[in-house]
Amino acid sequence: MSILVSGGAGYIGSHMVHALVDAGEPVVVLDNLSTGFRAALPESVPLFIGDAGDQTLAASIIDVHQVTAIIHFAGSIVVPDSLRDPLGYYQNNTMNTRALIEAAVKGGVKQFIFSSTAAVYGNPIALPVREDAATKPMSPYGTSKLMSEIMLHDVAAAHDMRYVILRYFNVAGADPYLRTGQSTPAATHLIKVGIETALGMRPKLDVYGTDYPTPDGTCIRDYIHVSDLARAHSAALAHLRNGGPAMTFNCGYGHGYSVLEVISAIERVAGRRLPVQMVDRRPGDPASIVADVSRIRSTLDWTPQFEDLDTIVSHAIAWEQRLQAIRHAEERETIPA
Repeated sequence: MSILVSGGAGYIGSHMVHALVDAGEPVVVLDNLSTGFRAALPESVPLFIGDAGDQTLAASIIDVHQVTAIIHFAGSIVVPDSLRDPLGYYQNNTMNTRALIEAAVKGGVKQFIFSSTAAVYGNPIALPVREDAATKPMSPYGTSKLMSEIMLHDVAAAHDMRYVILRYFNVAGADPYLRTGQSTPAATHLIKVGIETALGMRPKLDVYGTDYPTPDGTCIRDYIHVSDLARAHSAALAHLRNGGPAMTFNCGYGHGYSVLEVISAIERVAGRRLPVQMVDRRPGDPASIVADVSRIRSTLDWTPQFEDLDTIVSHAIAWEQRLQAIRHAEERETIPA
């Protein structure tokens, strides 16, 4: 009996794999390593390299490893990229998810946890946004995830499968034990980019838009520590194992920070000023989005442990410094004697 984690070598997925292994759960990972890394996984965890949409491979893993639950992270996540390449996003986020769901149904998998996004809400009318709010995505990224949510709902109505959909708000931070973290080159996450700027890896930090209808004119987001998010998945799995119904949950903390407030936190923790450049808005960015988290806190056995922006930033900085040390060590090893 195993849990299949698709995209398990990626940023969020690898944190989930470590959490499952820490809990003594048997885990198997499916990842094409386009943004993931074998080194992010515990050595004991089997890794199959391939796409989540490869039904033959997925069916074989489900059969051989007696998979009883799937936690599906694999997908593309960059909003501006989705505007440039909508078909690629519908292929990776929607069609590949459809293929994996079909493999799960045929393989008798009863429990499915889906990695969704707050981008399904678009620019919500009321904040904090509840799970029953209108879904009006502003990008192919958000739409591709919403389409997958709809598929899961319909499949569960027709087959013996229950699911939990987790709509992520802004995920940041790193494993406190520094086993894994955000390692993707050219990442676009604000905290990751800000920390790289603070450490001299980027010349400046661009702020996209200063004329939003917010107190300081910059976008407001709800940030959640990646380890708390992994813990939410564990709670969702327990919910399904205990016979809980299919449900959708927001994953955030219920309070937001503006871009400028995040920059101040990075400067405060890093102890240095960031070179910042104000530029035009990016298409697809809502002004403000903050989670209503009453449903997840009242339904699941989930209590955040790192609900503090400075803690999120400090863990992310520690991880980035570890990455720098690894790169420098590798560079020294390649210098001829």
